Amino acid sequence: MPGRTMSRVEPRNRLSRERVLQAAMADADDGGLDACTMRKLAEDLGVAPMALYRHVANKDDLIDGMVDVVFGEVDLPSGGPDWKAAMRERAISLRDVLARHRWAIGLMESRRTPGRANLRHHDAVIGSLRAGGFDMAMAAHAYSLLDGYIYGFALTKMNLPFDATIDIAEMAESMLEPFPVGEYPNLAAFITEHAMKPGYDFADEFEYGLDIILDGLERARNPARRRALPVD
Repeated sequence: MPGRTMSRVEPRNRLSRERVLQAAMADADDGGLDACTMRKLAEDLGVAPMALYRHVANKDDLIDGMVDVVFGEVDLPSGGPDWKAAMRERAISLRDVLARHRWAIGLMESRRTPGRANLRHHDAVIGSLRAGGFDMAMAAHAYSLLDGYIYGFALTKMNLPFDATIDIAEMAESMLEPFPVGEYPNLAAFITEHAMKPGYDFADEFEYGLDIILDGLERARNPARRRALPVD
């Protein structure tokens, strides 16, 4: 009818690369990467499996995209002179993101075709270190050391046989029960004198170790800065 405006209704199942990636990440978060299959994704999204291939070329492209989304969730470090604060905030943010997406720990640095968020993150970390006075060689050392610690800690925590909600005393007793009393005195002392203290949480060790690394990098950075100063 003349003068009547017809509204266009978007189909409920209109696909996009973003929707495919978000559904894939939800599957991986729930059941690991093995649970993320094209058939399962198609069922989740209510489409035929072949419809997915208009948005992701193959499983590798899907994983590239998922990893890029994860990088996009990590806080970017600032480019200001306070590099220690920037690296500390970035490390804590990356740790927290990896805790949400446990499947991603072994994939973050493995992509041959990284996306924009991936590249932007690496560029920002290097830029923050350089703005803080690191030459390129020292920036490379710092980046390697920090990421080795962050990913290593995340992997260790993920594989611990306990979490903060269980009775550590009960677990420790069951672990040591098959062996003679006193056979492992240092381990027993660690459990009783430290791990069994009220409020103990292995996750709290992360920031302690991180600060030691940052302090060490500060000391290692200073000789490089002195060598870079012009000679009078």
